[in-house]
Amino acid sequence: MKAFILAAGRGERMRPLTDHTPKPLLVAGGKPLIVWHLEKLAAAGFREVLINHAHLGAQIEQALGDGSQWGLRIAYSPEPPGALETAGGIAQALPLLGDQPFLVVNGDIWCDINFEHFLPSTAGFSSGPAHLLMVANPAHHRGGDFSLDGDKVVFAQGEQTLTYAGIGVFSPSFFKDVPVGQPLKLRPLLDAAIAAGTLRGERYAGRWVDVGTPERLAELDAELRNA
Repeated sequence: MKAFILAAGRGERMRPLTDHTPKPLLVAGGKPLIVWHLEKLAAAGFREVLINHAHLGAQIEQALGDGSQWGLRIAYSPEPPGALETAGGIAQALPLLGDQPFLVVNGDIWCDINFEHFLPSTAGFSSGPAHLLMVANPAHHRGGDFSLDGDKVVFAQGEQTLTYAGIGVFSPSFFKDVPVGQPLKLRPLLDAAIAAGTLRGERYAGRWVDVGTPERLAELDAELRNA
């Protein structure tokens, strides 16, 4: 299974930190956010990683290289200025991802999950078109995104809501109707899958952080350094 790390966002909420550094290269606990992902992917048995980028993307390629220092093979999917959003970026990268389901991880989160959980040899779920990891709603997103009915992701219901963690397994067919080269967010595709009854997911109770602001980055940095 290949892994795709989303690293093309501008990081507006992180400014001024992201004026000169792409958000995935911001440091927490002594290493860039994206390196935490790479180390965990390698430890879990992943070998092929694709990374998209746009804003200051050359810095990402220079910092990570071909991935050999982690025992990985890293390829890159450059995007135009402004990037293509999540679904648009994945659609553009499909030729590099192959015809098997792949793991997608947002580059601006931190999570202690063992990525081995998602490998076909150990996965305790049938991913179908898409399988999302869900977490308890953080303080800055109390309304959540969706709800779970067993392993089925459904539209948000009352207070029983969860937040999409930015980690999921997707089949290439999930993006077959996305025009290549056109920006498109992931949410419309998720909503369509919910309406069709085909979106699956699970709740994760471990540590997860949406590192979206300088304040949350500083909090995570302190937490990791004191761990």
